[in-house]
Amino acid sequence: MTLPKALELEPRLKEIHERGGVHRELIDASLKLEGLARHASTHAAGIVIGRDELTNYVPLYRDPKTGVITTQYDMNVLEECGLVKMDFLGLKTLTLIKNTQALIRKRLPEFDIETVPDDDAPTFRLLGEGKSMCVFQFESSGMQGILKRAKPNSIEDLIALNALYRPGPMAFIDQFIDSKLGKRPIKYPLPELEPILKETYGVIVYQEQVMEIARKVAGYSLGQADILRRAMGKKKAEVMAKEKKTFIEGSVEKEYTKKQAEEIFELLIPFAGYGFNKSHAAAYSVLAYKTAYLKANFPAEFMAANLTNEINSTDKLRDYISETHSMGLEILPPNINLSEKHFTVVDGKVIYGMMGIKNVGASAVDEIIRARLSKGNYRSFLDFLERVDLKTVNRKVIETLIQSGVFDQFPENRATLFTNLEHALDFVSKKKEYEMFGQSSLFDGQEEQAINSFEFEQVQNWQTLELLRFEKENLGFYISGHPLDDFQRTWEKTCNLDTSRLENARSEKMYTLMGLVTSVREIATKNGRRMAFVQIEDFRGNIECIVFSDQWEEFLGLLSVDNVVGLQGKIDTSRGEPKIIVEKVFSPQEMQEIERSELHIRLSDGISDEEELYGLRSFIIEHSGDSEVYLHLNGSAAAKEIIIKASTQIGVSTKESVLAELSSHAAVREVWKE
Repeated sequence: MTLPKALELEPRLKEIHERGGVHRELIDASLKLEGLARHASTHAAGIVIGRDELTNYVPLYRDPKTGVITTQYDMNVLEECGLVKMDFLGLKTLTLIKNTQALIRKRLPEFDIETVPDDDAPTFRLLGEGKSMCVFQFESSGMQGILKRAKPNSIEDLIALNALYRPGPMAFIDQFIDSKLGKRPIKYPLPELEPILKETYGVIVYQEQVMEIARKVAGYSLGQADILRRAMGKKKAEVMAKEKKTFIEGSVEKEYTKKQAEEIFELLIPFAGYGFNKSHAAAYSVLAYKTAYLKANFPAEFMAANLTNEINSTDKLRDYISETHSMGLEILPPNINLSEKHFTVVDGKVIYGMMGIKNVGASAVDEIIRARLSKGNYRSFLDFLERVDLKTVNRKVIETLIQSGVFDQFPENRATLFTNLEHALDFVSKKKEYEMFGQSSLFDGQEEQAINSFEFEQVQNWQTLELLRFEKENLGFYISGHPLDDFQRTWEKTCNLDTSRLENARSEKMYTLMGLVTSVREIATKNGRRMAFVQIEDFRGNIECIVFSDQWEEFLGLLSVDNVVGLQGKIDTSRGEPKIIVEKVFSPQEMQEIERSELHIRLSDGISDEEELYGLRSFIIEHSGDSEVYLHLNGSAAAKEIIIKASTQIGVSTKESVLAELSSHAAVREVWKE
């Protein structure tokens, strides 16, 4: 709807305009402004290149705040002006590879990522199992499922899958996989096109293939083929009509029939519209292969570099720490004598980087490492205080380090260090003054002895929940344990809501959850009663729970911060993020009497043969348990997902190890508990 059209269709607006005055002025000004650019926007990575000064081609704009110079035309107009726009992306993956290589070279100085083999078996085994978390371009759950089905065994396969896993060409993924695995015969539109389409098993995947087919069938030059590709991509009717005529004429000259030429031309149109540029997909896939190679062959260094990459992103860091644990790698807590600025690796174990601790800045970390390098490892807490610059590593930083467990290798527990910190700082300050000015003559023997000795007042360490709370505050998550550790068996047996996959939850189903209460926000309702919003966190994530007045009054005693509780309720998605409407709350002891009942398995796309499920059935039987099995299958384009309940005689264990192995099965796209 435009203003001129609105004035024409809406009598009241037209009347206001004709009435004159300030409203007429406003509408007249709006008519002049409508359709103009609201502000100058800048492409994040676009660089414009020309043969001469750009002012000979287009007007330029200088941002008054940053001084950055940009063109005032968009990318489409720029091409018509004779300029080239290139995207130079600053990929975190390049930093990841560089950092991983630096860690590897600490034990293998000759390692060079540029010389790794392109047919590494462990790498393709990892990808074929769908274990591509943290692998560039291949870490989404959907792509993991595609990898498990396709079993890629070459970089060419990765290039094709990268290009296919996009809107449009996704429809041909099944044909590609089935043809690759020999489940269906490979078909070519014309026998002569086999050399062009052989690498993609008869499926037109790349724009370059469209161009090559035009050259082969219609005798196009490279320049003409590129014009055809762009015309098809932009779907300009008048240009397409002209190109179709040229294509048919060229095909007839090469002794193809007019019907064959028309069929090939119509076949190319959709592919040219959404076909991916192979050179682009190849560059991405080489990077993907390199990251997968590092994950498969140097998992500790690879994950340490990933954790460093996400050191300032709490959510991503938590996900990557979970992935590190699932790979069987140990992450050691931050340690005053082992931790570097970023995450590192020692003896195959990942060492937490000090820059990952909140409120500990780069200058403080640099000073800690400088003092350690100058005279070796710190021998005690007092040795640490004496050697670092206490103006840079101030009291607040030291308190945070204590709470984060950085000094746990020393005899004193965290609570003792925290309680004695002020006294220790005073002691160190006086000792430094004494040593600086050589004031031995001012003290008698007893005072001099006091200057050189310090006794910690021993106090009982904080309770486990208190220790873990400090870790969560300073590190963003629990690292030395979890408040639910003592209740893990109960959690595994009773809970049927996966807080990391809330999008799978169904509003009509009753869910059971067990977790730690991390926050409580109580409010008054319109009728004067009280209700609350409670945050619950478990091993996998967290969710907000809505506790209405009746339940709040009944279960108020259980729902307090730092309590471990169980609850039951239904999912509510009407308020944006999924939340639980709480109906019942249980103590951990009461939770032991509740049994979970369901395990849901979403099958990989394209599963159509019964034989493909034999291996899955065998796995479930081998890992029998109490949970019923539900299979999720994709329906038709118009139908919703199909859910099939397995025989009541088939039950499966829901131990975390079983679920992890089940998730890697070729026939499985996703697994969750309900």
